[in-house]
Amino acid sequence: MQIENKLITDLIPYANNAREHSDDQILQIASSIKEFGFNNPILIDKDNGIIAGHGRLAAAKMLGMTEVPTIKLEHLTDAQRKAFILADNRIAINSTWNTDLLALELEDLQNDFDLKLLGFNEDEVNALIDPEFLPASEDEQGKLDELDPKWIDCPHCGKEFDARKA
Repeated sequence: MQIENKLITDLIPYANNAREHSDDQILQIASSIKEFGFNNPILIDKDNGIIAGHGRLAAAKMLGMTEVPTIKLEHLTDAQRKAFILADNRIAINSTWNTDLLALELEDLQNDFDLKLLGFNEDEVNALIDPEFLPASEDEQGKLDELDPKWIDCPHCGKEFDARKA
């Protein structure tokens, strides 16, 4: 695989891209690119159609970039390309956090780095670093529960139980 810079104007977004990016997320991606560099190239097909990286493209536009790094994936069939577009987005969502290790990493970084650039909101960071922290709203508590889910369905019987007491 070879990284090749392409003009933004030459890239063609996938019309049926089912993944949506909020303005807030685009800003987070742009902030990440600004802080760390463009370290995750946009994946394209042989015709410059975007396979993965629609959010990165929007962030690059927000930053006023004219070129972005790309990797051309020419080995995929049409069906594989469509499937990969979905799989690439979905598989990342299927992971979870080891909240103990995440808390250690955040604690280690908090004095030397702007934690807002990591994509976690302030309540999430506070809850991870300080287990006694209570968020301001029920909506924020729901977001925290996504990081460290309290209720888990048993894969055998389907019964819901409190994972923190298991």
